[in-house]
Amino acid sequence: MNLHELSPPKGSTHSSKRKGRGHGSGLGKTSGRGHKGQKSRSGGGTRIGFEGGQMPLARRVPKRGFNNIFAKPLSSINLAALNRFKSGSTVTEKELLETGVLTKCRYGVKVLGNGELKKKLTVKANAFSELAKKKIEEAGGKAEVV
Repeated sequence: MNLHELSPPKGSTHSSKRKGRGHGSGLGKTSGRGHKGQKSRSGGGTRIGFEGGQMPLARRVPKRGFNNIFAKPLSSINLAALNRFKSGSTVTEKELLETGVLTKCRYGVKVLGNGELKKKLTVKANAFSELAKKKIEEAGGKAEVV
């Protein structure tokens, strides 16, 4: 196969609609824009989110607090999920992904205190809730912030 022999799959390409080429084309005269009005003019139309002068949804909905758009959300797991590991082992982000406790972990892990921990583990994570840290240490393990 040579470069000049390549062609796109049948039906994947379409010829563009040639507008304003006579009424026989079906796209002549008004070229599919109808008669008069804002959308018929060149440069006409409205911006995204415009609701015809009605107060837009983005301004009607109440806003509260601060939403950090640069925040890196941590994946959270509960203590109960850590019982599948052997006593005395070290639990890291890598082990959590390998065992299937987490399916994806983009920015790190936070351990939450829901459930009981019945094994002595060294848990290495990006963050711990106060309750999780307390329960890990009560079980004889260690909670290390990475």
